[in-house]
Amino acid sequence: MLLLVPNLNDNPFIQRMLNTKKTTLQPLSYAKAVSIASPAVVNIYSEDIVSSGGYGRQARKTTTLGSGVIMDSNGYLLTNLHVIQNADLIHVVLQSGQQFPAELIGFDQITDLAVLKVNASNLPTIPQQANLQSFAGDIVLAIGNPLNLGQTVTQGIISATGRSGLSNTNYLNFLQMDAAINNGNSGGALINSNGVLVGINSRQFTESNPQLNIQGIFFAVPYQLAAKIMRKIIENGRVVRGWLGISAERYLADVKGFVVEAVSPNSPAFSGGILPGDIIYQIGQHPISSITQALDIVAETPPNTALIFKLYRQGKPVEASVTIAEFGK
Repeated sequence: MLLLVPNLNDNPFIQRMLNTKKTTLQPLSYAKAVSIASPAVVNIYSEDIVSSGGYGRQARKTTTLGSGVIMDSNGYLLTNLHVIQNADLIHVVLQSGQQFPAELIGFDQITDLAVLKVNASNLPTIPQQANLQSFAGDIVLAIGNPLNLGQTVTQGIISATGRSGLSNTNYLNFLQMDAAINNGNSGGALINSNGVLVGINSRQFTESNPQLNIQGIFFAVPYQLAAKIMRKIIENGRVVRGWLGISAERYLADVKGFVVEAVSPNSPAFSGGILPGDIIYQIGQHPISSITQALDIVAETPPNTALIFKLYRQGKPVEASVTIAEFGK
């Protein structure tokens, strides 16, 4: 009698069982990214000592909680200005437990960033990528010290991307994400799933109407902008921006230029002869692709630099020489 032995390889159920054992996947985790980045995220405690003003009364001390990111092994840190504003004493605490007093090098009110320096070397630094680009939908992790609970990680995605230019366009400068940040997270790191710095956590979106229940809208300063601000503060003690003195809202794609809506009195644009209704299509050697690009060209131009503006006035090409001034002066 011939016995037929069934071929198990032909059995779909057996095959699924065998394949399941061979290809068991590890659970998805961001632990490696966090372990790479977290040593460079510090706790910041800012003390404001207020005199009571009365004889024999003790001074009152208030402490503000925040986070910071070690950007350079020689002790330069980034944090938010509102974390250390008006502080008399600033303390930085590393995840290793080391504590250092910190010196304020400078700050930038527009981006709410501040640069601190501690007297230490060989510090852990956050991974950075000079050509990093962020996109809506990227997974991000926010690391900080919310409510002084200790280092905490929250996860989300980038909801909208920010810009890396220096011109002041309020929230448009920022990355919008839904990774939760709370009091104490400000100034901490926003990283991607590889542990590379994406931005500096800043704030939650707020509205003047308290009845609105706003959820999942948080902001961070994009890495490239934060790094640019830090370099300028280290070099000059502050951020110097160029100023033109116009307002513009319309970009005309057919002529590849923007319409000047208004010109501020006694501004560089006014002195250079730019008029409302002019269509600016080139600044210096740069053709204009958007209004924000044009504002960034001006903002990143050193004050007292003369630029040639090419424009159309009543349909005719005109050139105007404008000497850029310093923003805020």
